[in-house]
Amino acid sequence: MNTDTRPRIRDIIDELLPELVDLRRDLHAHPELGYQEHRTSQVVQDQLSAAGVEFAAGLAGGTGVLGHLPGTEATAVGLRADMDALPISEQTGCEWSSTHDGIMHACGHDGHTTMLVGAARVLSRLAGESALPNPVTFVFQPAEEGGAGGQKMCQEGCVDGTIIGPPLRTIYGQHGWPGLPLGVVASRPGAMLAAADRFDIEITGLGGHAAMPHTTNDPVLAAASIVTALQQVMSRNVNPVEGGVISVTRIEGGSAYNVIPGSVRLAGTLRALEPAAHATARRRLAEIVDATAKAGGCTATMEYHEGYPVTRNDEKAFGTFEHVARETLGSDRVQPMEFPVMGGEDFSYYGQRVPACFFILGLLEPDAESMPGLHHPSFDFNDKAIPAGIEMLCQLALKG
Repeated sequence: MNTDTRPRIRDIIDELLPELVDLRRDLHAHPELGYQEHRTSQVVQDQLSAAGVEFAAGLAGGTGVLGHLPGTEATAVGLRADMDALPISEQTGCEWSSTHDGIMHACGHDGHTTMLVGAARVLSRLAGESALPNPVTFVFQPAEEGGAGGQKMCQEGCVDGTIIGPPLRTIYGQHGWPGLPLGVVASRPGAMLAAADRFDIEITGLGGHAAMPHTTNDPVLAAASIVTALQQVMSRNVNPVEGGVISVTRIEGGSAYNVIPGSVRLAGTLRALEPAAHATARRRLAEIVDATAKAGGCTATMEYHEGYPVTRNDEKAFGTFEHVARETLGSDRVQPMEFPVMGGEDFSYYGQRVPACFFILGLLEPDAESMPGLHHPSFDFNDKAIPAGIEMLCQLALKG
């Protein structure tokens, strides 16, 4: 397949687009939380089956799907999409709004799934006309939103060739991005998204009457001191160029205006881009919590939950992405991503096993200054981005 495939791919996308928009809106109307994506998984399976794409289902807890098209090379190119929704009550007002109370596609995974289905359908059509140069594996994973579905897909053999098709030599994934102009793509080599951990802290003191604080060991005061002290970790203990952030996002304690409680609970996240910064921040977090609580006459216990690792783009895979993007979309629709983002992504697990590149796809209309952000109850994936996303996935599959 040495000819220019761009006109043919665009023709097929144009033909399929009305069906794919309907599919995206159907998925949006029927969101499912992580490891509960049973309807979504079946829809994906039906789409692959209708397109003549071989697949294995029931993966990663039961809802993961791995599709495959053969090619002439010995190793495959992987394309990945996530399928799960979020526990958020929708406020978009769309005709295709969520039909499940308290659950919605607030992160665009309905769009990601649709674009990967579209790529599978387009590439299957091409494969029926001429052998694909690369085998292509389509990774539809559950539970990206905190459930580490990507890790389970990797552990079960979705990248090493034990389930279907040959091993992957590289893998690509994309994410809709509200802050980027419509149809524009961006990425960067190296660290792109942060490692993201969680912590829960309980500070125990001695409660009592609010009118007599001297008879108590006030855990509220200790908690406030801890929150303030933690802001110094990244500014004074971590190399500024390595980056990181600690955010306390929840404080719970007390039940009355005139009672100092016996305990207070804190929760939050620690995020970092480099191993040294991550290790330092985690160590100082534990030290500050313990010492500050003791200084207030209290004790503290902490549960620390390791989250997703850094999403790190392979230099060669990024180079392929950039070349393909410029050739496919034009240089004016490829933007540099100057800085990493401190959000986390379980695409990182694929990158620990094979060379990987993650990129973002713009959703912002040309005449709009902004749109609701990811995880916002008014967010909705922009269907006008679907063609560019499918075309990028197809070209990366052919040339990756």
